[in-house]
Amino acid sequence: MTSDKTQKANNRTLAILATVALLMFGFGYALVPLYDLICDVTGLNGKTGRTDVASAEAQNVDATRRVKVEFTGHTDSGLPWDFRPLVKKMEVTPGKLTLVKYYARNTGAEAITGQAVPSVAPNKAATYFKKVECFCFSEQTLQPGEEKEMPVRFIVDARLAQEVDTITLSYAFFNTDKVSARKYGGKEMAPNHEHDHHAKAHEASSDVPPINNM
Repeated sequence: MTSDKTQKANNRTLAILATVALLMFGFGYALVPLYDLICDVTGLNGKTGRTDVASAEAQNVDATRRVKVEFTGHTDSGLPWDFRPLVKKMEVTPGKLTLVKYYARNTGAEAITGQAVPSVAPNKAATYFKKVECFCFSEQTLQPGEEKEMPVRFIVDARLAQEVDTITLSYAFFNTDKVSARKYGGKEMAPNHEHDHHAKAHEASSDVPPINNM
C-alpha cells in the first residue's frame, strides 16, 4: 500500500516537472514576439527603419553637423559564428548615405543560417536612423569556415534632435534552426519583426553608388 502511494506521488512529481519544463520552453519562444510588441508600443531598444534610394538621396544634408555612430554586434549562444563590426565608430553627416561593414565567420562544422536583429540607442534616435541596404534584411547562410563582409548602408535624418550627438547601432545574430542551435548550446530564436523581404527595397539598395567611409 505504501509503495503504491509512493509511486503515485512520484508520478505526480514527474508530471509537474514535465509541465514546468514545457511551460519554460514555450515561454522562451514567446519572448521574441512579446519583445517586438513591447518595442512597437514603447519604442524600447529602438528598432531601426528602412528607406529606399530615392528617399535617401532627397534628404536634406546638414553639412554643419556631425553625429558619432558606434557599432556593436554579438551572436546568440546557439550560433557558432565570429561576428563583429569592422569599424567600431565613425562620424557621419546627417542627410548623407554612409557605408559600414560587419564581419562574420562560421566556426561550426556545418552550413548554418543566421538572422540578424538590429536596434538603435538612444530610443529617440531610432526613427531617424534608416537603412537602405543591410544584411539583416534577409537570412544569411555561411558554409563551414566561410567568412563574409556584410555591408550596411544607412542615413541619419538631419531632423535628428540636436541634443543627440551619439547613436549606437547594435546587431544580435540568431541561429534560425532549432536543431542546429541546440547542438551548439542555445536555442532557436528566429525573429520575424521588420525582416520580411521586400523585392523593391532589395532592387533599390543595389542601385546605391559607392560611398567612402568617413
